[in-house]
Amino acid sequence: MAFATFRPGPPLASLIETIWDWDAPAAAHRFERILPVANASLIINLAEDETRVYDDATRRCERFGGAALDAPRHRSFVIDTAEQVRVLGVVFRCGAAAAFFRERMDTLANAHVDLDDLVAAPFRGIRERLLEAHGPRARIAMLCGWLADLANEASIPTAIAHATAQLRDAPDLARVTHAHRESGLSPRRFGEVFREHVGMSPKRYTRLQRFRAVVESVQRGERVEWSRVAADGGFYDHPHLVREFRDFAGMTPSAYVAARGAFVNHVPLEDA
Repeated sequence: MAFATFRPGPPLASLIETIWDWDAPAAAHRFERILPVANASLIINLAEDETRVYDDATRRCERFGGAALDAPRHRSFVIDTAEQVRVLGVVFRCGAAAAFFRERMDTLANAHVDLDDLVAAPFRGIRERLLEAHGPRARIAMLCGWLADLANEASIPTAIAHATAQLRDAPDLARVTHAHRESGLSPRRFGEVFREHVGMSPKRYTRLQRFRAVVESVQRGERVEWSRVAADGGFYDHPHLVREFRDFAGMTPSAYVAARGAFVNHVPLEDA
């Protein structure tokens, strides 16, 4: 198995959290549930010129090109591990993809979009060029050059960058009012700009970050005391935590812990 990660420097550092290169045999299980995150990602499949995504409830398959944007999400979805053997990924900073691709994220939320539908003709065909690169360093370097050209001075609005960081680090719904006051925008305008760049309302984003904090905490522990997790995470009680978990992950907290794998956002599923 080969897994390389890279954190770009300026100017991409303000837009991109990390770039990763994965090269490994197919997993023993066929499907994985992918938990939602607010960060958009670019996924480039180097093994197949296709991306297959399955509805979480029905397993109905949707097919996209080998390079696709995974937009910000507040619902889980399912992937086919058979195609996830040679993959290159770009994780955008929260709110960056809207400026990067000149698209409103609230119109793309919970969706995949073919990369060629998002970029102008001169920037198409990056997957084919990456196939000719030798090794992860060469692929990542080539991708960074392409991303830098495509960015064209894109930036996250300062108010959104500050608000997303604040609500991520302290995901308390009571802080949403404080965040919009600090932005200098009216509550209505703050909500509009936030949805445009982040893909969801400030309250849903905060709830998602609260859910993410729980997932991160229970991923590290062997024994989980759910009443303590609920209290520490800012939930009213255990039933409130269960409802939020079902809403974002499509499963109960206990089911997640029983099925969790080596990677926090990937939950192995039994073959249907």
